[in-house]
Amino acid sequence: MHRAPSESAPQFALGELAAQLGAELIGDPAKLVSRIATLESAGADAISFLANPRYLPALATSGAGCVIVSAQHRDAAMLRGAALIAADPYLCFARLTQLWAARSRREDTHAVHPSAVVHEQARLGRGVSVGPLAVIENGAVIGEGAVVGAQCYIGAGASVGAQTRLSAQVVLGADCHIGERGIVHSGVVIGADGFGFAPHEGRWIKIEQLGGVRIGDDVEIGANTCIDRGALDDTVIEDGVKLDNLVQIGHNVHIGAHSALAGTAAVSGSTRIGRHCTMAGGAGVVGHVSLADHVHLGARSVATHSIHKPGLYTGLFPIDDNASWEKNAATLRQLHRLRDRIRALEKNSKP
Repeated sequence: MHRAPSESAPQFALGELAAQLGAELIGDPAKLVSRIATLESAGADAISFLANPRYLPALATSGAGCVIVSAQHRDAAMLRGAALIAADPYLCFARLTQLWAARSRREDTHAVHPSAVVHEQARLGRGVSVGPLAVIENGAVIGEGAVVGAQCYIGAGASVGAQTRLSAQVVLGADCHIGERGIVHSGVVIGADGFGFAPHEGRWIKIEQLGGVRIGDDVEIGANTCIDRGALDDTVIEDGVKLDNLVQIGHNVHIGAHSALAGTAAVSGSTRIGRHCTMAGGAGVVGHVSLADHVHLGARSVATHSIHKPGLYTGLFPIDDNASWEKNAATLRQLHRLRDRIRALEKNSKP
């Protein structure tokens, strides 16, 4: 179904987009587009993109007013109309969405809502916006241009860097810190207690978590993700890390710069993850191990020991009906015995 553009929707001239995105324009620079859409759903008012050659057939039939393509697909794009030629169409698309968001996002009021509770010893930089019913405790520091959404809680001695945006109902615990230009989505809890208990006579005795959380610049944290404070030292998330929704980061974890963890990934306490690592959905790492830089874990894989060599690692057991799965699982438990028997047979069969 074609979607009618809103009266408040942003509009861009193709010439302006070409200049800001560093792309070559084929077509009328004065032509306006007012939305971004897929090749299949785009109309004449929309701009779309082709990054995966598998969707090349959809390019010819797309009604988009303009498409972003690589030089490889220049001729195909020219047959159907206006085009932006980019070295990396997907990167160009990402930057296009940023332009769109910046123009369409409502301007923040840069004010403290009357219902917010801000301690007199908290420090707010210029241009800070604080939403309804937010609480900012003693000694907290909010950087210039930061946004604290409705019902957020900023603990004592915590800090939020300049231009960082906290969506509604984010918790940043006492003595926890996030750097500049961060994006934190609703329901995130930063600085909850780590899972630390000492067994004693059949009961669990709580170990107080005395560390904090330190998060770098340009970090994005998805909805309902939890990052636990350290037991003694801080939990550390370096610059540029991206965490999806429902990710669990245990106490004293250290995640290197520009790593990315997809939905429901979980990292146990005192684990160290290198730079530029990725963890696909549902992947996990047990506690007290290390992953080298550029280690990538496949979906539902679990790293049970340290990995010192970069690469893609996958640990999956194929899904099956329960009866078959139980038989296969029982067989797997006997593999070491089967291996020993085969070795013995091979040894005895040699002349």
